[in-house]
Amino acid sequence: MASELSPAEILVEVVESPRRAYAMLDDLRVIDRPGWIQLITPSFRQGGFNEVAHAELAAEDADQVIAATIAEYRALGIKFRWVVGPGSRPADLGERLARAGLVASYARGMARSTEMPTEAAGHAITVEPVDLANVDVYTRAMAEGWATDPGPLARAHAAVLAETPRTQHLFLARVDGEPAASAAYVAFPRSAYLLGGVVLPRFRRRGVYHALVAHRLADARARGITLATSRAAEESSAPLLERLGFATVCRFASYTLTP
Repeated sequence: MASELSPAEILVEVVESPRRAYAMLDDLRVIDRPGWIQLITPSFRQGGFNEVAHAELAAEDADQVIAATIAEYRALGIKFRWVVGPGSRPADLGERLARAGLVASYARGMARSTEMPTEAAGHAITVEPVDLANVDVYTRAMAEGWATDPGPLARAHAAVLAETPRTQHLFLARVDGEPAASAAYVAFPRSAYLLGGVVLPRFRRRGVYHALVAHRLADARARGITLATSRAAEESSAPLLERLGFATVCRFASYTLTP
């Protein structure tokens, strides 16, 4: 994993920068204070834009804060997640969340240089940036891939395209002209955070995911960004990224509650 950044700087980009990888939706509320970052977005009831992205709690207060946070999201009828990673407190925060009824899943914080050897995708695969002309196609592909309502996603993508300057960049992959996958990255000053990648089932194992990763790394490199990061699900995208040269920097747990 060649990079111009030191290991300590890479860890910051993997752990801290992605906490602020969100679009400014009109109903998004961000609670950002020392030791606490939380997103609440009532229009995203099925997940997304609703999370405790970081928490450092005193052991004697943790259970009360957990209960109050769960009650807040439940009152709104929202699915949310609580991310537990490096720097989270108390040490048994994950165990407390599990006792409160949240279900754990695991991800690896990964990183690599954006300088990736060029490898031609199959001639049938094309990757294009998303703009007003194709954003509806992109939204439908993402909604199908994640099996979710396209309505809230359309609002989020409209907000991304309206940003000035743009920090989030969206990409649509096609196979023989047919929408096949969607992905994005957020451009931070020192890193490109890859997120949202999903390939529709009928197009998997054809190099589409690889093409989307390579395209995003090339785009970030052209913008002067030398490091790419991701929080990759251990059972799905992490092994794929490892094969593409990403190294594991740390591990995260996400505790999810569905109302």
